[in-house]
Amino acid sequence: MGQSLVKNYLHLVFSTKNREPFIDKTIRPELYTYLAGVCNNLESYPVKIGGYDDHVHILCMLSKKIALIKLMEELKSHSSKWIKTKGENFSNFYWQDGYGAFSVSPSEIEVITEYIANQDEHHNKKTFQDEFRLFLKKYNVEYDERYVWD
Repeated sequence: MGQSLVKNYLHLVFSTKNREPFIDKTIRPELYTYLAGVCNNLESYPVKIGGYDDHVHILCMLSKKIALIKLMEELKSHSSKWIKTKGENFSNFYWQDGYGAFSVSPSEIEVITEYIANQDEHHNKKTFQDEFRLFLKKYNVEYDERYVWD
């Protein structure tokens, strides 16, 4: 084969520092567009971006040219700097240090896309911590409090 073929879908999840509810409905669309731009610039093309008051979900295809840790650093650092320019309400905005990154089968893309699109409805019933514990269970990761970021 003369060229490399890579198709890695990832579901990324990360929270605001201390799960502060900074991401209200007024900033969400603009934040998601900004995050999509960061993904596109790194050739990690977004499929769906969404979230709730205290966290973000990104379904994207990880570029073969970039390591996951670099994508996360770029997403968090650029968006954190950007959101602070959006008003005094965001002057203390920070992302948590940790994140979740889960592989997604191409057959599950539609399910994950719908899940991300319905975050408001979903979080009427579950907290971010409960949601993340379910991800750990789904991916057979033994639960440890370190995974649900403080």
